[in-house]
Amino acid sequence: MDTWIQMIITIICSVLASSGFWAYVQKRSDKNDLRTQMLVGLGHDRIIYLGMSYIDRGWITQDEYENLYDYLYKPYEQMGGNGSAKKVMDEVNKLPVRKSNYRTGEGNGNETRQ
Repeated sequence: MDTWIQMIITIICSVLASSGFWAYVQKRSDKNDLRTQMLVGLGHDRIIYLGMSYIDRGWITQDEYENLYDYLYKPYEQMGGNGSAKKVMDEVNKLPVRKSNYRTGEGNGNETRQ
């Protein structure tokens, strides 16, 4: 019985000490880092594009703001995004918010936030 335990411990230690195992772990870590970088990049692009569109238009609907802030900006910020998207969000936060009118896709002029 002791021989089996010693053999199992030896195999586990050999696997953990092997450079191949750690190379595999490092490769998995690198892949996750690349995915994170790609997601941050895509989030940044979308925040800048949408934010600048709303700024150029001069107003934003509540739904647009929630989508931009809750689903793009907050995760982007938590993943380590940089300050340029924050500058755009600061400008978006200054925009008047209009109530959505889904039939025409235009706001109706009712501002709910400054």
